[in-house]
Amino acid sequence: MLLKIRTSFHLFEKTDHKNVNHRATLVNFMINMVLLTYKFVLLQQFFSKNINLEFMTEKIQTLMRDNAVARWTALILLASTMFFAYMFVDVLSPLQSMLQAQLNWTPDIYGTFASSEYFLNVFVFFLIFAGIILDKMGVRFTAILSGFVMVIGASIKFYAVSEAFAGSGIETLLNSFWTSFPASAKLASLGFMIFGCGVEMAGVTVSKGIVKWFNGKELALAMGIEMAIARLGVFAIFRISPRVADVTGHISSPVLFCLVLLLIGLISCTVYFFMDKKLEKQMGESGEEPEEPFKLSDIGKLFTSKTFLIVAGLCVLYYSAIFPFQKFAANMLENRLAISNKEASDIFSWFPIGAMLLTPLLGAFLDNKGKGATMLIIGSVLMCSCHLVFALVPAEQFTPFIAYSAILVLGISFSLVPAALWPSVPKLVENRYLGSAYSVIFWIQNIGLMAFPMLIGWSLQMTNKGVLDPKGYNYTVPMLIFAALGVLAFVLAIWLKAEDKKKGYGVELPNKK
Repeated sequence: MLLKIRTSFHLFEKTDHKNVNHRATLVNFMINMVLLTYKFVLLQQFFSKNINLEFMTEKIQTLMRDNAVARWTALILLASTMFFAYMFVDVLSPLQSMLQAQLNWTPDIYGTFASSEYFLNVFVFFLIFAGIILDKMGVRFTAILSGFVMVIGASIKFYAVSEAFAGSGIETLLNSFWTSFPASAKLASLGFMIFGCGVEMAGVTVSKGIVKWFNGKELALAMGIEMAIARLGVFAIFRISPRVADVTGHISSPVLFCLVLLLIGLISCTVYFFMDKKLEKQMGESGEEPEEPFKLSDIGKLFTSKTFLIVAGLCVLYYSAIFPFQKFAANMLENRLAISNKEASDIFSWFPIGAMLLTPLLGAFLDNKGKGATMLIIGSVLMCSCHLVFALVPAEQFTPFIAYSAILVLGISFSLVPAALWPSVPKLVENRYLGSAYSVIFWIQNIGLMAFPMLIGWSLQMTNKGVLDPKGYNYTVPMLIFAALGVLAFVLAIWLKAEDKKKGYGVELPNKK
């Protein structure tokens, strides 16, 4: 081999100078071609990788919430939980006269029981803690937690009004103190307190969950549809509860029915848990910058924001004239129209229908056109007018037509105010403590929702002394109290519009960006 190389070398030495130049040129040409080919391959690999990266980035940034089917499915799961919760909240509202007949719950006892839903939220500040839990632990954890708390509280309330409780050792124990308040009402109030913690936590969680999935999209429409679905629960229970109680002969039957529905709602929360987990994973992979973490000092900012406190005050005034009214509405119609409990419940069941149909439409209008503060003003005027009709129209002129009309207009009012109120909150506070903001509003709202059922029950008892028949009450004073709340809500709505115009929060502007 070495001999061949040497021979070749000698032959190469013998070649003339001209041939050497040709060979050198050929070698240089071949080397340059190899280098160009290598550079081309490197460039091809570089561009290929960048194209793939751009494609992958685009793919990752298409989140679940950008898919209409996914985000509306998430909404339905959250809204169905509130649908079942709203049914349980008012399951005994159409049965006030039956409660007095079967369990000896007089109006003041019933009013205290109705107020108990909000006791722990107000005096133990549970709603404030719920907001902190929500901001710290996230939507999916808090949704599951609220579902469990609702089921526990509902189970206690069911046992309290069931036949199994009557004559039990627990009844004997509870009757040993505060004897003017029945043992069944004591235990039912305890269960309602626990349930109230869960349902208010769920309300805060659902609000923040909707913002999470719909912010920058159909936010007001989504909130409107959620509220419409929840209010459908009010319509359903005012229809179902009296009929189930009539068929079985006992008030515990509709309570058990709603307890089963709450278990289904817990399953909905579980399904949502996995959807929310996948969304957050996508948000992390997409490179979205995480928001600044929540701090306890952020709560102080809420109580020093004048505009935020106006919204909170508007909320407590308006809702205190609606939800406590629902507790007494069926009995009020029984007395004013001299009709049966079932007929009165059927009339009032149409109250949420106006809200249910109009709230999504108003939400879509707010998303595209705005005018949130104006809607709050109109809603307050309508609400006040309806309560004045219930209070002041003479008995001979208060016909079923008048009753239906006032109930439907009140439903329209109940679509205007919430449709504008809740989507305005993200415009006033930063997202990192949005859950706490909703919780503070709900907490302030709960103060009114706890106080006014007791006030209405007390006023009803005081203005009807000596009346033992639950179908013989005069509701003039309670209805005037509700109307006064409407006047105050109107004043705050005017103030909010002025503040928004002055500081430019965007309450009157469309939600879509």
